[in-house]
Amino acid sequence: MKQYVLVHGGCHGAWCWYKVKPVLEASGHRVTVVDLTASGVNMSKVEEIQTLEDYAKPLLKVLESFGSEDKVILVAHSLGGISVGLAADMFPSKISVAVFITSFMPDTTNPPPYVFEKYLESVMEEDRLNMEFGTYGTHDRPLTTILLGTKYLAKKMYQLSPIADFELAKTLVRVGPAVTRNLTGTRSFTEEGYGSVTRVYIVCQEDKGLIEEFQRWIIENFPVEEVMEIKDADHMPMFSKPLELCDRLLRIADKYPKLRY
Repeated sequence: MKQYVLVHGGCHGAWCWYKVKPVLEASGHRVTVVDLTASGVNMSKVEEIQTLEDYAKPLLKVLESFGSEDKVILVAHSLGGISVGLAADMFPSKISVAVFITSFMPDTTNPPPYVFEKYLESVMEEDRLNMEFGTYGTHDRPLTTILLGTKYLAKKMYQLSPIADFELAKTLVRVGPAVTRNLTGTRSFTEEGYGSVTRVYIVCQEDKGLIEEFQRWIIENFPVEEVMEIKDADHMPMFSKPLELCDRLLRIADKYPKLRY
């Protein structure tokens, strides 16, 4: 039996794992899904998020709740990778493997949002469609919000997903924090913390938001133990290819260190 902790991407919530959680549980594993601050059914407001630790607080509390002998498979999707990097930096001994699914994966050289900021620089204005940015914070330390509009969701994230899941997303996505260095600070994650955790990356080959070429660059920037692929998966493999995603996650559970309960 393994313990999975599943972390959603930007503007989404724990709801996006509704197809994955029961499959993993039916295979005999434990699964915890997390709403980051001001996400899903977490009732905080985005303006309450002043630091990356504020944003990741629900995830950090989950990891704190596990005993010293427990090790989890920590799974990040998309922008959730930066929060997972923080959690792995703080609790490396509690993580058997960190899995990044078409995700912004931090390194231990640059500030935590380095790859996300590189992505924002690379996206042409016309490809942002109706991705909306806002501001909060102070004049000296402005913070940024992001909202994924329906055109962006349809054309860049959910183009291969069932229409019912796209409709679900349209009703449930929320404004979230853009994880920039004003939010995270400039100190990189440590080699002895996050850098000591085994990492696996799952590439989604038909992702039109975080395109495969950019996913490969993320991996090249900070090489991982193993790269897996899902063919014909868009940015939301938990909807477009849920069984294939579960297959990869179960293979990871078989391959990486066993839990002691």
